[in-house]
Order: sequence, then structure tokens, then C-alpha cells
Amino acid sequence: MSPSSIKTTCPYCGVGCGIEATLVDPEKHIVSIKGDAQHPANFGRLCSKGATLGDTVSLENRLLQPEINGRTTDWESALAHVAERFAAIIAEHGPDAVGFYVSGQLLTEDYYVANKMMKGFIGSANIDTNSRLCMSSAVVGYKRAFGADAVPCSYEDLEQAELIVLVGSNAAWCHPVAFQRIRRAKESNPGLKIVVIDPRATSTCDIADLHLSIKPGMDALLFNGLLAYLAETGSLDRDFIDRHCQDFVPALAAAQDSAVVFDELAAACGLPAHDLAQLFAWFAKLKKVVTVYSQGINQSSSGSDKCNAIINCHLASGKIGKPGCGPFSLTGQPNAMGGREVGGLANTLAAHMDLENPLHVDRVGRFWGSDRVANRQGLKAVELFDAIADGRIKAVWIMATNPVVSMPNADKIKRTLQQCELVVVSDCIANTDTMAFAHVKLPATGWSEKDGTVTNLERRISRQRPLFAPSGQSRPDWWIVCQIAQRMGFTGFDYQSSAEIFREHAALSGFENDSEHGIRDFDISAFADINQPQFDALPPIQWPVTAKAMHGTARLFSDGRFYTEQGRACFIPISPRVPFHATDADYPFTLNTGRLRDQWHTMTRTALAAKLNSHKPEPTVEIHPEDALRTGLKHAGMALITSRWGSMLARVDITVSQQSGSLFVPMHWTEQFSSRGRVGALVNPVVDPLSGQPESKQTPVRIEAWQPRWQALLLSRQALRIGGVEYQIKVKGDGYWRYHLAGQTEIDELRSWSKTLLANELQEPSESLEFSDIEIGDYRMASIEAGRLSACVFVTAQGGLPEPGWLCSLFAKPELTRRERLSLLGGLPPQGEQDVGRTVCSCFNVGEKTILQAIAKHKLDNVAGIGECLSAGTGCGSCLPELKTLLADAGKVAVIGH
Repeated sequence: MSPSSIKTTCPYCGVGCGIEATLVDPEKHIVSIKGDAQHPANFGRLCSKGATLGDTVSLENRLLQPEINGRTTDWESALAHVAERFAAIIAEHGPDAVGFYVSGQLLTEDYYVANKMMKGFIGSANIDTNSRLCMSSAVVGYKRAFGADAVPCSYEDLEQAELIVLVGSNAAWCHPVAFQRIRRAKESNPGLKIVVIDPRATSTCDIADLHLSIKPGMDALLFNGLLAYLAETGSLDRDFIDRHCQDFVPALAAAQDSAVVFDELAAACGLPAHDLAQLFAWFAKLKKVVTVYSQGINQSSSGSDKCNAIINCHLASGKIGKPGCGPFSLTGQPNAMGGREVGGLANTLAAHMDLENPLHVDRVGRFWGSDRVANRQGLKAVELFDAIADGRIKAVWIMATNPVVSMPNADKIKRTLQQCELVVVSDCIANTDTMAFAHVKLPATGWSEKDGTVTNLERRISRQRPLFAPSGQSRPDWWIVCQIAQRMGFTGFDYQSSAEIFREHAALSGFENDSEHGIRDFDISAFADINQPQFDALPPIQWPVTAKAMHGTARLFSDGRFYTEQGRACFIPISPRVPFHATDADYPFTLNTGRLRDQWHTMTRTALAAKLNSHKPEPTVEIHPEDALRTGLKHAGMALITSRWGSMLARVDITVSQQSGSLFVPMHWTEQFSSRGRVGALVNPVVDPLSGQPESKQTPVRIEAWQPRWQALLLSRQALRIGGVEYQIKVKGDGYWRYHLAGQTEIDELRSWSKTLLANELQEPSESLEFSDIEIGDYRMASIEAGRLSACVFVTAQGGLPEPGWLCSLFAKPELTRRERLSLLGGLPPQGEQDVGRTVCSCFNVGEKTILQAIAKHKLDNVAGIGECLSAGTGCGSCLPELKTLLADAGKVAVIGH
């Protein structure tokens, strides 16, 4: 590793990939990114998002100074203002009148001090996290079964398994590097069976031996049926059950009650009986089985029960605590696990202790030196914002998250924050949908400046190391929390570094964690005396890390001992429940939401990387062809989607991968990038009664064609402010901004309207090219400055718009040729020049038409050939399913032509 290289950890999903960053020009924030070949989470592999991190570390859209009521101020004034207001509200209304809403993007040290301040010294548990939205049902499932929030598996188990069942997990897009490990395991061991259980045929199905397109919400019924099958076929591990488990009989009885007849079970799940039988037979027969589950399970009004239905099957068959075995929850966020360790959820206490256990509360109080430790659960995310809405909470501090976009019933969140007495937001981003409602804005450091630890989804703690000094007046989140805590008179917040906080966190994990007081799962007490150089050099390591396990622990429960009082795992009787809100005549479709391949959460970071905006530049709604025909929707047309809670506009994507009766819409779009693309506005706010996790996968909606009077494509070197347009999409390209516009309000004069849009572009001297056809309502214009394309706009009332691929490529050219000028308003390249088409491979920026041309020219018949010609598919591998589809389509065309 060169002296200018720094090893750190990716800030995106819970896979926790190691990064090696080489500083090219620290002053200008120019850095080269590659995967850390030694990091055990990724061994050098990165997905498209991780590979483009170097494009996201500029100061673009950074919050760099504190603000109070829209005016910049100094840190002392901002800190004093927040401390005084919090103290006054607590004095008048009590500690429960304030709330913190924090984030899986925080480092563990940030999370620790925020939790310590709220639960330990303010004395309320009203601190919750956006991780509530992604993994809190998994937490309940593990705690009920194992007595602790203990993920038993490691990535190595994926490589040693004989059967991997992926349930409600599009890992190919949501956890790409982990998925590539599964792909490689399949390639090296063709006997490995892979089953995908998902209503959608996602990219994850690319390597599946079997895809079960289950009816939305029926997962618990399926796994109850599997448990009953294991009993009926003599496939139970009776010895394991008798020696290491309890409550098996009532759990089996509940399973048998709900899954009486196999054919009826298959029909209720919406599955062919022979496919379901194949899964059951594989699960029963094969000794090494890993069940991977994610948001499709967790984001449900019965998500906790679904998790336990899965765990029940692993306990019953003894497939846990062994290589290649276990129920494996794939956490969504980079440090959701770290948040779980420090008690970031409103219903947990630090170091995996419990708020409602008096011994735990007393222990933490003695360790922190506080007699005000909260002793009852606080308000979970949806409840917390409900309490702001009805006035019980007067002040809220939002850290590193964007609830106006990500929360269910998101329009209510906007109204709630608008009426709140005090909204404090600490973030690294200046303009977010949530930041618009902040009375106080506190500039936090971002990835590349932060210094601390994160824990990935296999319990592996890794260091996030700073590449640059904090920008502007930004400060670490832990520093901001501690400064306000000190000003409120709280002791124990005088840390000088994140290493000090980590040391205290480690010491608390081992405090009275022994046979006398009860063994807890989370224990990193081996680091209780860690010094700064040791912290700086900390290698990736899986907890527990104790004096007896100095090198960490790869797999839990290998000894058959669990963390319940009896030391036995608990079976949980499950009575399957359908989604809370049923479809009906007014709302006949089930809306499913989720992630895209190249975007992350609310796009505040990924939207800065031009490469990541090219694959899916607009919010889309996936719909089955039969449903599209019935509702009058056209492919690439526009649709209005409406629920009881809100509405949005999206581009239509007609695909057989979508189950009939269901729709899929990505979760990422915000008002910063889309005028009406926030799917959170539609999502129902019903939650799991145990975990508090919203049912984001099953919201009844209706869909109808939205017919604009006009549509426009606008490309500009400068970012533009465009108002008064009903549908507006804004994405960053490489040297330009791209806008998709549409409206139902008629434009009186296309030429003047278009020139108004580009007013900032048409500074003299300027050369303009124009085309107008008033009769059909078409207008096209391009602005050229010093021989370079400066901007172009295409507006149409009846016709189509050009594909933007070739037009976008012109912004990289220092000067347009005569042939390019002549072709510009046609929107097509001159004859003989290549139009790359829509982007398929983001890693190498390879377009669909380029791939199809290479397939035809070189007579390619496999993805390896495409990779050799174009490099497509040789990076993160997420585009491999699309490459296979293009090969198949090209083959069909060739057969027809022949």
C-alpha cells in the first residue's frame, strides 16, 4: 500500500466492503478508489456505487456552516441555542417532549454518544433510527428465538452451503458484492442449489435453480408449511431439539394448523405445488442450508413472525451453528448493526441490554454515572413522528437521515415537521427534503472525513478512516452531540477522539458480562484498553472479541448454547397474517417498493456520481403486460399511482418480471430530483406490532395513465431552476444536467417558453440552432458557445423525444463537427457514428446499442465474450442478468432473420 493510500470502509449497504483510497490531490478532494484486496468482506470487489465513491467527495451541495432560522452563524451560537431550547422544553414538558431520529449512516461512536445522551441523561428512550425501517423485525426474530440480537452466520457460510434460499431479497442489486460471492460459489460448485422466493423475477433469479413467485405477504405460511413438512417426513433433528431448544410442540401445532393440506398451501401461496415440493425436499434432504432474508420479509405488519417462521425451520432441522447453515438477515445499511450494538433503537439499551430489565438499567446507570437512565421503551419511528404531529414531542433532532422521503405516509411527515416547535437537523448535505424544515442546521462531516467504526451484517467491525480534514465548519456527529450535552450540564461527554468513545463502548460491552451476572452476546471487551495507535490500525474483526476469542468469532451457537435464561433456543408459534390493508375495487394493486442497482437511499450521495444516474434516470413503475393492457398503460408512457395516503407520477415499465396484480416502484426519488417521484407519500403507515417496522412492501394502490399535453428533454451544462412544471426529473451527467419534463397545462408559445428555460444559457455571444413545427407542436433548439454544445431542448406535443445517449456524449467534446451540428436537432448521430443507447453497465459506461452491435459484429454468444470486447460485466457484475437478456434477444432476432 502506497503512503498516500488509506484503508477505509464503504458507506453504502450492510455488506461492509473494504476500500483502498489513494489521495491524488487532497486539496481538491481528488481520490482514486479501489476495493481493499485484504478485506474479508469483499476481497477487493466493489459494486458500481462503491467504485464511484471518488465522484462523491466534492463540496457540491455540502452544508459547511451552522444556520439558525436560515441565517449562518458560528458554532458557539448554534450549540448554545440548541442546548438552551432543549433544556427549556424538558424543564416545561418533561424529557419525553424531545426526540432524536438518527441513522444507520452514523458511525458507532456517533450512535453511542447520542444514545447515552438521550437514554442516560435526558432520561427518555425517544431515540429511534431509520434502521427501524429496514431490520427491526429481524432484531425481534433473533431476540425471541436466541435471547439476543445475534446474527449467527458469516459470509463463508454462503460459500459452504448446499442450498441457499433467498427470501424477499434482491441481493443482486441491494447487496451486490455478497451476491457475487454466491454467484462464484455456484460457479465453483454446480451442485449448490439456489432458490429465490420473491413475487418479482429480479436480477437475483439469474443464478436461481428455482424461483418461487410467492403471493405478496404469504411467507410465514410457506415456512409454517415447511416446518410441518419436516415433521411429516421425519426430517427433524430430534436430538438438537431435545438438547438445545424449547417450545417446539406449540410451534409445530401452529404450523400444522395453518398448513393443513399441501395443495391448499401451495394455492394459498400462489405457487405451483411441484415447485413448492422441490424447495421442501431440498431443505429437508440437504445438510447445509442458509436462508437469506431481507426487506421483503422485514417490511411487513407481521415481519417479526415471518423471521421466526424461518428460524423455526432451521432450529427444527438443526441447521444452525454449523458451517454452511443458518438464518441470515441481510441488513440494509452500512452501520445498522453498530446502531443495534449501542441501543440505537427506541426499545433497546446499550450493549444489547434491555430497557425494561431493572438489572440492566441499574448496570448501565452505574457505568455511565447517571441515575436518570430510561427504564421503558421509547417511541418507535412512526410513533415518534405521530407524537410530533399531536404535540407530545416539541423538539426533534434528526441526524444523517431524510424522513420526509423515506418514512411511510411521507406527506404527513412534511406537515408534521412544518408545525414542530423546534427541528434540528445535523447532516453533511445542504439541501434535502428534510433540511427544508430545519430551524437549526448543523454541518456534520461526511464519508471521507469521518473517523470511527462500523459493523457489517456478519458482525464484522471495520474502521472508517478519514481521507480529508473536515470541510468548512463541519464537525463529527459525536462532537456535535457531546458539545450540546455538555452545555446541558451532562457529565461524561468530554471525549477528545472517537477512539475514546470506542474504548468506553467496548468496556460497557464487557461490564458485568459473566456467568454471575448473565452472559450477553455482544462483547468486545478485548478492546476496553485500546489506545489510539491500536485503534488507528484496527483490522476488520467479527464480534464477540474477548480475552478468550482475541481474533473474533466467525459463527455463533456452534456449542448449542443460546442467550435465553435456560440457554435454549425458543421456537415461536406462528399464526400467519395477511397484509393489514387488503386490495379492493378502488385500490386493486399491491405496491411494492425497493432499491435500484445504482442508487442509495435518498440519492444525496449517489446522485453526485454521473455514472450512477444513467441506468435508471427516472422513477419507474413496473407492471405486468396484462395489467398494463387492462389499465391502458403504454411502455415508456406515464402513470399516476394513488393510495389512500398520497400519489406520485412515474414512467411505465411493462415487464413480465412483475407479478400480475402488483406494482414495483423504487424508493430513492426526492423532491430535489423529482417533482412528484416520492413513493414514500403512498406507503401505508401500518407497522408490525412487535418491531414497529412499516409495511412498505404491501400498500393497496390504483394506477392510471397520465396523459401530458407535452413532454420535453432538456440538457444543459449548467444546473437550472425550473418552476411551474408538473413533472420534472433532474439528474447529473458527466459535464451536463439532464431534465425530463412533462405537463398537462398547455404551453402557449413553445419558442419563448423554451428560451425562458434556458435563459441562463443564452448569454451573448451565442449561436442558436432552432426547429419549429407549430402544427404538430414540436420545437427544438440548441445553444452553442465557442464551438461547444452548451444546451439543447426538445419539446413535443404529439411526437417522440430522442434517446439522450448520443446527445449527452456531445457535452464531452471540445468542439462540435459540422456533421454533428447538422444532426443535432434530429437527436440522432450522423450516419456511420455510433449511438450508445441507454446505459447497461455503469462500471464501464457501456450502452445497450454498443452491446448489441458488438454481439452482432463478433457473433458473441456468452457474457464472457461481451466482457472481453467491452469490459461490460467484468466490474461489479450487477449487469450480468441484463447482458444475458440482450444476448437472448439478439439470438431471437437472428433466428427470425435467418
